[in-house]
Amino acid sequence: MKILVCMKQVPQKDAPLKLNESGTWIREDVSYEVNEPDAYALEEALRQKEKNGGEVVVITSGPARAQQVLREALAKGADRAIHLEDDKFVGLDAYNTARAISAAVKDENFDLVFTGLQSDDYGYAQTGVILAELLGAPHATIIMHIEKKDAGIRVKRELESGYFQYVDMPLPAVLTIQSGINKLRYATLIGIKQAKNKPLRKVSYAEVESALGQNLQKIEKLYIPQKTKQTEKIEGSPAEIAKKLVDKLKNEIRVL
Repeated sequence: MKILVCMKQVPQKDAPLKLNESGTWIREDVSYEVNEPDAYALEEALRQKEKNGGEVVVITSGPARAQQVLREALAKGADRAIHLEDDKFVGLDAYNTARAISAAVKDENFDLVFTGLQSDDYGYAQTGVILAELLGAPHATIIMHIEKKDAGIRVKRELESGYFQYVDMPLPAVLTIQSGINKLRYATLIGIKQAKNKPLRKVSYAEVESALGQNLQKIEKLYIPQKTKQTEKIEGSPAEIAKKLVDKLKNEIRVL
């Protein structure tokens, strides 16, 4: 099978939040890492390749620093990579990001397209679903297991309250992978050396610009919550204190 894995570079979970001057996003001088759900998507793609043969291609969008995500994927076993390289890709919403990816791979026929369930920074959980619509392929979300069948694949979806759903799907298909579907592997020393010689195709913003439109979502302002402490003393008889406390928990704090 020929599998495309969409990956993203996101700020590290423990990186201190530093907002840019406009307050619309974080500054560039933070540490970055692979988006965790995408790491599980890559691992599942590599496992499917090991079981059924084929090719794993990884793709990301962003500035030059985002190439590290692809290098790590190649070191783990991906066959080749595609980098939509430009600072302008950072400001795209989920719809335009999906359109950019779709335009970059329009000449390739993938059997499966994997994305992580959502990104650790924006958390929209939209790119994979929109990409499926643009590619004209069926999709399923929150995937916990994939099994190859003669007529396509059978997937296990995680639902609410501990329930699961099994769905038979034809190929090609787009799947958004849930974190924890598998156990992540580490890149070997040999894999790191081999990654340097694997193909990495760069796609400029100009090459896909015609497929893009105006952002449909926009972040107006970000802010870091201010830490405040306030102590309020409730006085009265035990019955009055209990009544006032219940009223505050219900109407002010809203936990009841």
